[in-house]
Amino acid sequence: MHDLKRGSKLMRSARRRGIKVIVGVGIIVGIAFAVRQLSSSAPPPSTAAALAAVPVTAALAIRQDVPDIVNAIGTVQSIDNVAIYPRITGNIQKIEFAPGQDVKQGQELFLIDPRPYQAALDQAKAQLAHDQGVLAEAQMDLQRYQTLEQQKSIATQQAQDQVYVVQQGEGTVQLDQANIETAQLNLDYCHITAPVAGRAGVLQVDLGNLVGPPSSASSGTSATSTTSSGQTTSSSLVSIAQLRPIYVNFAVPQLALDQIKRNQVKGALEVQAYSQAGKLVEKGKLTVIDNQVNTSAGTVTMQATFDNADQSLWPGEFVRIELMVATHENVVTVSTPAVMIGPNGSYVYVIGTNNKVKRLSVKVTSQRGGISVIGEGLSGGEKVVTDGQYRLGEGTKVVVRNTAAPGAEVSAQAQQQ
Repeated sequence: MHDLKRGSKLMRSARRRGIKVIVGVGIIVGIAFAVRQLSSSAPPPSTAAALAAVPVTAALAIRQDVPDIVNAIGTVQSIDNVAIYPRITGNIQKIEFAPGQDVKQGQELFLIDPRPYQAALDQAKAQLAHDQGVLAEAQMDLQRYQTLEQQKSIATQQAQDQVYVVQQGEGTVQLDQANIETAQLNLDYCHITAPVAGRAGVLQVDLGNLVGPPSSASSGTSATSTTSSGQTTSSSLVSIAQLRPIYVNFAVPQLALDQIKRNQVKGALEVQAYSQAGKLVEKGKLTVIDNQVNTSAGTVTMQATFDNADQSLWPGEFVRIELMVATHENVVTVSTPAVMIGPNGSYVYVIGTNNKVKRLSVKVTSQRGGISVIGEGLSGGEKVVTDGQYRLGEGTKVVVRNTAAPGAEVSAQAQQQ
């Protein structure tokens, strides 16, 4: 009985192995059939090669003039920035401009109460008239004494003393005339005018404030403006900043100094100011090269002058500066995305007539505005790949989606943004 059961189990196991073999053979046959079907439906070799071509974007390498530029960060500075202080002490009677207003040179800004100074002028004139009368009397006495001296009617000493009296009278008259000039000057100082043309800032005083010169403010007897308690403070009345024209100060590396000096002698170099957003704000000229190098930073401070007709540049503003040092004429340029960096340096993929790419090593001398200047490796006119290089190798066949001049892709992206 035990042997029968064992034999039955062996038969069932053999049957299972047979089924597995049959299933395996069926699977193999099915795979072979599928492969044969796919092989029979495969496209011809030419079609397969076309499907294997890599789509890329290309641009032409062209020759053009490219400026040599030094980039820097500049600070806008007004040519004249004047703080207005009074020259005399008095109450402000009039404020004859609005804060933030453009004012002209010589335009009246404030009027200080002129009445005390008009009275001082009248007093000085009256004193002059009095002393002129005294002098005239002394001169007449001198003539009489000199006549009597000649007649031996008076002593010589008396006539000589009268000469000194006349001289004293003349000195007094001259002093009175100087006092009149001082009084007139103080009266003129009641009218505070703009020393330069520019933009007025925020008012530091109010109508009716007692103001005075800063020198007297430091001594504690007067000041430039008054508080609500009637005591004076030492702030200016207002400031005026000249905006047209205007300066921009910036620093450049000392390595560029020699080239800048050589080209500046030929004519003032062009300077372009850009906003922080990259927009061209104004074009100006380099006008000042500092007389020494900042040894701690290794830079030289320079100053450019801009007309600033529309007042787009504002004092204290930071701008990006591009100094046009020189122009490289008829150099080979490509779009910067075409230049790749490898272990052996820079290279580009050049598309041949059969749409197969060739890898060429190049030497990049400068880059600006999406354009790279090629010093060695290209002669101009080549079609170089600008997008899709990471799927390429030597001899890879490509399909060009478009062809443009250097920087065209960059410009198109900027316009879309």
